[in-house]
Amino acid sequence: MSDTPTFGRYAEIPVDKMTPEQKEGYESMLESRGGLPGPGKIWIHNPKLAKVVGPFGGHFHAGKYSLTEREREIAVCVVTSKFRSDYPTWAHERRGKQVGLDPMKVDAILAGIHTSFDDTREQVVYEMAIALTNGRWVGQGLFDRAVAALDHVGITDVITLMGHYSSVAMTLAFYDVPAGAQGMAR
Repeated sequence: MSDTPTFGRYAEIPVDKMTPEQKEGYESMLESRGGLPGPGKIWIHNPKLAKVVGPFGGHFHAGKYSLTEREREIAVCVVTSKFRSDYPTWAHERRGKQVGLDPMKVDAILAGIHTSFDDTREQVVYEMAIALTNGRWVGQGLFDRAVAALDHVGITDVITLMGHYSSVAMTLAFYDVPAGAQGMAR
């Protein structure tokens, strides 16, 4: 493995230089994610993690869980901007706008400026994301609105999506991966 960084501060492992375990993790990530995006380039260094996180992240692909793409991007933009992680914040700012979120609302989320949504589910996702990323108490009113709007399946999808993207954002922030980085071609 080269010590020359190829993805932020991280020196990616060429496939032909991976250990057999890393190749298994790599194949697991490819199978469940369809590629090796963002932190997956780093996580394959830890093959046990790659075998678990690939399918877990794959759960959050469109149509495989209870949230709309707009709801997903609201929560992800809150989380990634909280950790000031350039690569995923840049990617999900673009994605949020592509799926039809008002660009001014996306910009407000990223800047930490309060905004609101006309759609009840989107508003609840936003309020949950803000409360949880800011370490705030989730009051009974928000809990009741979330249960009514999302049910427990949607609530757990929001929470685990946020946990997943916290790992994404922290990994990419730690390795100082810049917005738009491509990394090694595979």
